[in-house]
Formats: sequence, C-alpha cells, structure tokens
Amino acid sequence: MHDRLSQLVDELLVVEAKLGDPNATKDRGLFAKTARRHAELSDLVKAGQNWEAALTDLSEAKEILHESTGIDREDMRELVAMAEVDLAQTEDQFRTLLLPKDPNDGKNVIVEIRGAEGGEEANLFARDLFEMFRAYGAQHGWKIEVLAADASSLGGYSDVSMVVRGTDAWRRLKHEGGPHRVQRVPATESQGRIHTSSATVTVLPEADEVEVNINPNDLEIDYFRASGPGGQSVNTTDSAVRITHKPTGTVVSMQDEKSQLQNREKALRVLRARILRKQQDDQAAEMSAARRDQVGGGGRSEKIRTYNFKENRVTDHRIGLTLYKLDKVLAGDLDDVVDALLANERQQQLLADGGV
Repeated sequence: MHDRLSQLVDELLVVEAKLGDPNATKDRGLFAKTARRHAELSDLVKAGQNWEAALTDLSEAKEILHESTGIDREDMRELVAMAEVDLAQTEDQFRTLLLPKDPNDGKNVIVEIRGAEGGEEANLFARDLFEMFRAYGAQHGWKIEVLAADASSLGGYSDVSMVVRGTDAWRRLKHEGGPHRVQRVPATESQGRIHTSSATVTVLPEADEVEVNINPNDLEIDYFRASGPGGQSVNTTDSAVRITHKPTGTVVSMQDEKSQLQNREKALRVLRARILRKQQDDQAAEMSAARRDQVGGGGRSEKIRTYNFKENRVTDHRIGLTLYKLDKVLAGDLDDVVDALLANERQQQLLADGGV
C-alpha cells in the first residue's frame, strides 16, 4: 500500500496544480469534477498518512519494548498493544477508501414497488413497503416525490413509484431491490390463517439527461384518457402518457397528473433511469441481470427478505440477518438492516480486492 499512497500523493499534487491554474474556472463542469477529485484524493492521502504514522509508531514501540526491562517493559507491552489496535483501525480505514466507488453514489433514486403474488394482500403489503421507505427517508432528511400510484380496491398499491432525493439515498437504498415476502393474517381472512404474499421492489439511480442521450426519433409516445379515481379533468381528457423506447422495448406510463406535459416529464425521468440501469448492466456484461435479480418472478419462494408478523420478525436472507423488531422496521427503523448489508458489501469488496 506504500506504492499506492505514493501514487495518490503525486496525483494530488497534479490536481492541486490544475485547480490553481487561472483558467481553471472557464470550464465549470471540468472544474467541479476536478474539485471533487481533489476532495477524494485529500481524504485518501490523509488516511494513508495516518496508516503510515501508525505503522511507524508500532515499529518504534516494539524497538523500545525490546530494550526495556522490569516495570518499563510491562508499560511498553501496553503501548505496543494500543499501537497494534491503532494500526489495524487506520489500515482498515485506508483500505476501505481505496475500494472502487459506486458510480451511482450521490444520485437520486427511483423506487418502484409492485404487488406480486397474493392478490389484494400483496397490494396492501406494497403499500406497507411504500410507507416504510417514506418513513425511512424522513429519518434521513431525504425528499420524496411520488411519481405514480395505482391504488387497489382495499387501499393498497398494485404499483407505486417515487423519487428519493438525498446524497446518501442510493447508498442506503440500493440493496432494497428484490422480492419482499410477508407472512401474516390478512384483513380479508375470516379463519385467522396466515398467508404468504409478496411485493417486488426495484431501485434505480435517476439519470441525468447528459448521462442518457435519448433520440426523440426512438420514442413512440401515446396519449390516452386516465383511468381510475382522479376527479375533475384527470380522467376526462387525454392526459395520460405512454412512452415506448423502441431500441430497448422499455415502456413507461404515467397518468397521475392532469397535464400531458407533467406526465410526459415524469415518464421520461423513469425511462432514463431504466435505460441507464440497462446500460450499466451491459457494461458489466450482465445484460439486465441486476434488474432481473431484483424483481425475479415476484414469487413467494423468491425473496430477499421476509416480514413475519406473528413473530414480529424480519429476516434478510442474503446475509442471514434476523431481527425481532418488525413493527419498528415497518415504521422506518431500517438502519440495522441497511448497515449490515453495507458491511457485508464492504467485506466482499475487501476480499475481492485483497491486493489493494
């Protein structure tokens, strides 16, 4: 890691020189990108220097211990132990910062939730998940905008989507994509029997227009009359919009707004997010595998997480985590689950990049 630190120091000097150039601010986009890299490098170099200092401290403490006798030797053993702990911590921090950054970090997030298997109970569970993510977002100070909501007959959602805005929204929500399974007695069950239902969650990074350049000629746009509840002019004019991206076959529909323009803009935002995700999957040679892994078939046997009401239990099957606080989790207390998933992701990265 000494060589890597040396490379980072050299790069930091180059970046600082670029920022100090009198012409640096002429290209604001490039200047902002350079400034972000400077901040990243500064953190990396500082962490690396802390690690080197801890390494030196441990080496010096061991030398003194070797030369010590009597009471002084016992004191030095304690200092060596403390220096070993400090070295382990600083090395861990440096290695973590050296891990590849998620290209979607810092982006806004589009979350799509759909009732899957279980009929109306699945739709009611989809609403529970929507409320859970909305409460979680409030705890973290995120701003949430509902893009579309298709309400079901008993007050659930057959389909609901939202944009979540927050600097750490992607980092903390990216592992929520996939089939979620619920085990409980439905409100419609007269015999008190426990049913198993499921809802699917898809998590997409919101794409900027510059990231996804959509050719207008590749779009097929249809306008039609909105269906379902809405009142006034919502379902009396052709305000609903369906956009088909012909090269990929991606279809997005929006009908919640009274204005064609508003529905069209919302649909384009979701369309860009889906295309960006597909492009990222293609670049990783996975061809939409990430999205298929998230949604699966929506079947009850496919699940990333189970919510068992009788036991007040939440189990994340990917990491074998079980918590007996379902009521709190559904109220938005998701940090214990999310932190465990992020810790597992980091551990897997460290194992894969052991040579960092």
